[in-house]
Amino acid sequence: MRFRLLIPACCLLGIVVAGTWQGASAEDTKIPELPKLGKRENLKPRNVVFILTDDHRFDAMGFTGHPFLETPNLDSLANNGVHLKNAFVTTSLCSPSRASILTGLYTHKHRVIDNNRAVPDGTIFFPQYLKQQAGYATAFIGKWHMGGEHDDPRPGFDHWISFRGQGNYWPPGPQYTLNVNGQRVKQKGYITDELTDYAIDWLDEQKDSDKPFCLYLSHKAVHANFTPADRHLDRYANVDLSFLPRGEEITAENNAPRWVRDQKNSWHGIDFSYHSNNGLDYLYRRYCESLLAVDESVGRVLNQLKEMGLYDSTLVIYMGDNGFMWGEHGLIDKRVSYEASIRVPMMMQCPELYDGGKVVESVIGNIDVGPTIMHAAGLQTPEYMDGKSFLELPNRPDMKWRDYFLYVYYWEKNFPQSPTQFALRGDRFKYITYYGLWDVDELYDLTADPGETKNLIADPDFQSIAKEMEDRLYAMLGDAGGMDIPMNQPQGNSQNKRWDDRGGKQAADFPAAVIVDEPINREAK
Repeated sequence: MRFRLLIPACCLLGIVVAGTWQGASAEDTKIPELPKLGKRENLKPRNVVFILTDDHRFDAMGFTGHPFLETPNLDSLANNGVHLKNAFVTTSLCSPSRASILTGLYTHKHRVIDNNRAVPDGTIFFPQYLKQQAGYATAFIGKWHMGGEHDDPRPGFDHWISFRGQGNYWPPGPQYTLNVNGQRVKQKGYITDELTDYAIDWLDEQKDSDKPFCLYLSHKAVHANFTPADRHLDRYANVDLSFLPRGEEITAENNAPRWVRDQKNSWHGIDFSYHSNNGLDYLYRRYCESLLAVDESVGRVLNQLKEMGLYDSTLVIYMGDNGFMWGEHGLIDKRVSYEASIRVPMMMQCPELYDGGKVVESVIGNIDVGPTIMHAAGLQTPEYMDGKSFLELPNRPDMKWRDYFLYVYYWEKNFPQSPTQFALRGDRFKYITYYGLWDVDELYDLTADPGETKNLIADPDFQSIAKEMEDRLYAMLGDAGGMDIPMNQPQGNSQNKRWDDRGGKQAADFPAAVIVDEPINREAK
């Protein structure tokens, strides 16, 4: 057999993670031997439940002050456990974010740069360590969405229930099926409820086992097309939505990039959302109603742990795979580097570990999920992973942590309105730069301007900060091949239309920072 490197050989990822023996399955790929972490005193490896939702933004929960959303079970995770209030994703897009969760790697390392690229052969997922080195029973139930060509079981999971691509809220026809441990089984009803049924059944099967378990419950909800359960339809039909932003402050005078203002009339803008005339308010109501079944799902899982006598000892982590824009900067959806897009909800509880009501301010990433769960299993984090464990952070607020978090998004022809972009998010400032675009970079003081409406990139008082963050960003991006822009051949249609009725024929003005009153070069000959 011949060894093939998928990225440069000088990169540790290429040697340890992305290499594959041709002719061998991913399950057969050799995992490096890892030293075990020392066990906490009188504590065996913990059972873990990781619940992932799709497109759930960071503040769409009752306890975060939402004006009408009813999420008692999500609220309970924060009230009885820990709210990790500054949680972010490496790329605000389904497949790249999910790959970062499973690998502990930044996007430019795992190479799943969009929703079309399959995971490179030989990529290692953290449940493989749990299963092979810590003796865990492992289950994946729900949306995988890293390569949509099949829904076959993936490495690291004893129990597997999934579907191709995005899946469907309701079965699209009588013959539509899920993959249940390699068998085709018809989807019977509303997918959020059905996945929860499967999860409850699997948990129940573990009550007589002497193995620790890890359940990875991955919901389709609340991804578009937003489809509430019948019992929740029109729950919020008459609520006041005047609090939603409409992008009024996003102007050329405030140095908002031109591409952002042009995107307002696009598939991902509030003037032509999903190329429909339904509008922002309609979509937002459906989104909120779709979230209610997710909250109920969380409650059912917590009740099952109580019935099994494992509620106090089980580590439960809840997270969204990316954020979502609802009118900020005149946009909907995700992909972009702004807070509402890259910031996600994250809560965790384990009454034996944490007192209720704790809040962690540190910047947590989706790359940290795998190391944290491995820590709970008594395993050290592999050296090649970019993430690190936050398991002890709630009880050790003085623990040394990261200063900056790196964000990347690579242009897709399918959605050409969002350019390739790189961002560095610190505790106070965020720096955003673009590749292959004639426009302006961005710098925001998140303390003074949490809505990111006043771009400081041209302010003389902030030039040194912008330069320092630019240097740090490219240093981090350059680690292990990140300066090479990964590319895919486009698949599917390009959603590149504009609506004439909303000024679709006119382009936005250039930002003030790039406009001059008179010629600069007076030496031209």
